[in-house]
Amino acid sequence: MMELPQTLTPIQAAKYLGISEAVLRLWRSEGEGPRYFKAGEKLIRYRRFDLDSWVEARLSAPAAVEGR
Repeated sequence: MMELPQTLTPIQAAKYLGISEAVLRLWRSEGEGPRYFKAGEKLIRYRRFDLDSWVEARLSAPAAVEGR
């Protein structure tokens, strides 16, 4: 299995997150979603660390155990 690079294209980042590239593009245009950087005028890249951090920040709290 090939290891992903540390920086991902929008297509790779969308696949990594399990969403469409269109959703990722929409989030960028609205100033939402994971952090990214421009490596050129039209060259967008995402760091895997930022994608993982973004997901971690959105994890829900564990559900309370019933009967306690």
